[in-house]
Amino acid sequence: MTPDRQTTDLAHPRSQGARGLFLVMAAALMGLPAASTAGNASTLDEVHTRGHLVCGVTEGMPGFAAVAADGTWAGFDIDFCGAVAAAVLGRKDAVKYRVVSSANRFQVLTSGEVDLLPRASARTLSRDTEYGVRFVGTLFHDGQGFLVRRGHAVASVLELSGASVCVMTGTSAERGLETYFQTRKMRYQLVASEKWVDAAKAYADGACTLLTGDITTLAAERSRLVNPAEHVILPELITKEMLGPVIRQGDEQWFSIVRWTVEALIAAEELGITSQGIEGLRSSNNLDVRRFLGLEADLGQPMGLSRDWSYQLVKQGGNYGELFDRNVGSRSALALERGLNNLWTRGGLLSAAPLR
Repeated sequence: MTPDRQTTDLAHPRSQGARGLFLVMAAALMGLPAASTAGNASTLDEVHTRGHLVCGVTEGMPGFAAVAADGTWAGFDIDFCGAVAAAVLGRKDAVKYRVVSSANRFQVLTSGEVDLLPRASARTLSRDTEYGVRFVGTLFHDGQGFLVRRGHAVASVLELSGASVCVMTGTSAERGLETYFQTRKMRYQLVASEKWVDAAKAYADGACTLLTGDITTLAAERSRLVNPAEHVILPELITKEMLGPVIRQGDEQWFSIVRWTVEALIAAEELGITSQGIEGLRSSNNLDVRRFLGLEADLGQPMGLSRDWSYQLVKQGGNYGELFDRNVGSRSALALERGLNNLWTRGGLLSAAPLR
């Protein structure tokens, strides 16, 4: 059979069965996930059938995903999963959690054991193209920073030439530290540890001036110190980590649902829509607010969601600012500044595409 004849036969109505078999075989040979082939239930259908969302989370992440003695989960990642559940099922508590690790998180996702990873890892080209997953967007901006005792009375790392720095050896943090100080021709003394717990202990014991790592990790470590208020996270970020939800490849509808959940959380804060004040906005004349509440348009219908999907996720869990403040911000033990995770109108990087 010539290539031209093969193409013609597969395109003919009588050859749809052969075409379907060809696509399945091609997908298998290319290593594509099964969800990308025709005839499989969508993630949305599976979530509706079982009646709950399954989220893959990393356990023991203060402020993001931690489980209490009574078995309840709390944290920024947990609240995001709740927002997706509220949008899809109308109930933020319609979620079950599966603990994943950095070693197995993508495998657990592509195998269908979880529906999404809320904030699994930083987006990179290779992760987004080689693992059979899709990064939906940026939910949280992180990066490498520095923790220092308030008593040193410094406002910038640039004031600390010659300082000693505790770091976990063999990591990107060690490489980032070297690059940052050398490019600025600043001296520093490395205090290296093979484990993070040892690096943190060395800092707590006064063996170094600075502790370096991701800002979220530093904030969690600060909360464990005897007097957290005596330690400050300096304003510099020397690397950037864009963290956000990850889903399986091949399900555009689910991609849209998770992406617009992120956008809705940010848009709500931009519009001044909060969990406490949302009911009072039903009489608003602001068209963007009325669209958000589902009063002027059915924006959920193209995604297979209810008309009030965005109303539900804010009413039940709050907008982005509310999630941030209670989990990692001013109302939490981590006490992180909004920084890059603030709205663009307040000096941050967050902005939402219009919900219209």
